Amino acid sequence: MGNFQAQLTPKLVDALYVEAMVLADEARSYFDTIGRDDRLSLDPIDRVGFSCESLKVTTRLMHVIAWLLTQRAVAAGELSRDQAGEAERRLGEAPQTDRGLFPRLPEAAADLVRASEELYDRVSRLDAGHFADEPAGSPARSLLSRLQRSL
Repeated sequence: MGNFQAQLTPKLVDALYVEAMVLADEARSYFDTIGRDDRLSLDPIDRVGFSCESLKVTTRLMHVIAWLLTQRAVAAGELSRDQAGEAERRLGEAPQTDRGLFPRLPEAAADLVRASEELYDRVSRLDAGHFADEPAGSPARSLLSRLQRSL
């Protein structure tokens, strides 16, 4: 893992985990209350887009939280790197925000979308760096891993 392993400390993982959980709670609170009224104020097609964006926020945050929990389990010795397996410890792919809809979203919804994207991007960079020093596997294993992630 080289130098990167020293940078991915339990303190960093814990801080990101707290941030992700707070953001998840804010998103749940907004989309379950004020967001309902905000959604109703939109045109019908934008209502559908609003609902899709709320699911994308949730998906991004769940990928982040799952990745962080796996990192915590490995760091605590509860799970070995082999037990975690590459597919389970890599950050899942997040859906892209509909940039055409984004300007029409209510401000609070747009803020949550933006915050979830920023957090996901930061964790994604950690994930990419975390595995950059791993030895290259066989092309067959690489293909199998990509297939597993896509299913």
